[in-house]
Amino acid sequence: MSLASALLEILNLAILVVVIGFIISGYVRSPKKRHFELRERKLFDWDDFLFGVLIAAPGIVIHELAHKFLAIGFGASATFQLFPLGLALGIILRLVRSPFLILAPGFVVIGNEASISPLDMGMIAFAGPLINLVLWLVPMMVLRIRKRKLKRNVGIFLFYTSFLNMWLFIFNMIPIPPLDGSKVLLGLINALS
Repeated sequence: MSLASALLEILNLAILVVVIGFIISGYVRSPKKRHFELRERKLFDWDDFLFGVLIAAPGIVIHELAHKFLAIGFGASATFQLFPLGLALGIILRLVRSPFLILAPGFVVIGNEASISPLDMGMIAFAGPLINLVLWLVPMMVLRIRKRKLKRNVGIFLFYTSFLNMWLFIFNMIPIPPLDGSKVLLGLINALS
């Protein structure tokens, strides 16, 4: 991988983080907000943006990097690419204050797929949702075990992190192309046949 393509990938991930922070800030509020501030709805609020980045970006960025690095581990080339249409859809849904959200911000392009076994491709596909599964269950367990001992802001952060990653896991595991679930299922079917 050349330096230029590595820098482009880093730029794409940075754009992803900023856009995801903006999108999520329309659906969650920073726990720093006071009751009277919750009624005000601005197009952009710095605290809500930062909170959105903190709860959403790790699950999405690490999800994509898990695909990338596992593919590289199996000997394939892998590059993260933004999906402009998916980002635009998320921005539009946020701007029109849609009650639901669709996040499809990017994907990893895997080169020389033919050299990778179907089971390995299934594992590469599952690597991303596995990250979301961990980021769903670990905060949920911390909330259940230590809920009375957590500060309010930490509890809210853990709740939103768990909730968002639960939906990212469920959505990504739907066995419909091009979602990861279809690739996991196809990898298992091919490996077992």
